[in-house]
Amino acid sequence: MKYICLPRDRYESGPLAVIPIREADMELIRVWRNAQMRVLRQSRPLSPEDQKRYFRDVVMPTFEQPQPPMLLFTYLLDDHPIGYGGLVHIDWENRRAEISFLLETARSREDADGEYARLFSCFLGLMKRIAFDELGLNRLYTETFDIRPLHVQVLEQNGFRPEGRMRQHVLVDGRFVDSLIHGCLSGERDYA
Repeated sequence: MKYICLPRDRYESGPLAVIPIREADMELIRVWRNAQMRVLRQSRPLSPEDQKRYFRDVVMPTFEQPQPPMLLFTYLLDDHPIGYGGLVHIDWENRRAEISFLLETARSREDADGEYARLFSCFLGLMKRIAFDELGLNRLYTETFDIRPLHVQVLEQNGFRPEGRMRQHVLVDGRFVDSLIHGCLSGERDYA
């Protein structure tokens, strides 16, 4: 499938690429989401039926919309799925979108070996290219729970400025944590 609002169906940076989300990756994504609920705005595990329904009723119609509310992509390394994400909560009138990102569980550990930072940085560059160059958006933003210091560091290293802190915004592992808002404007960006 291809999004009609995009001129291409593949955006690459070396061995990494994003393609429009595929039905074949639905189950992988469901498993990754359920394993990483602590960093997502997801309150309960998703069943296979939940995932199929969401893909059919919410995701599939977006491929044919000239201004869809979201663009979701499968993230590939050497054509093998390693994550997914995209532009969500797209506001076409105000030309802004939120970035969504999740790596497969085995690669999601935010450790010092650099893999997470490298993969997330490349994904951010690809999203900036799509949002700013292809769609003409003006602003990208993110919301990150304040339990992910490396994630925040990578955002800031990639031109996302801290814009706000929502204090005790979410309950994670039985305690309230802050949510951090970061933003990047089209005229401020630097990307591959």
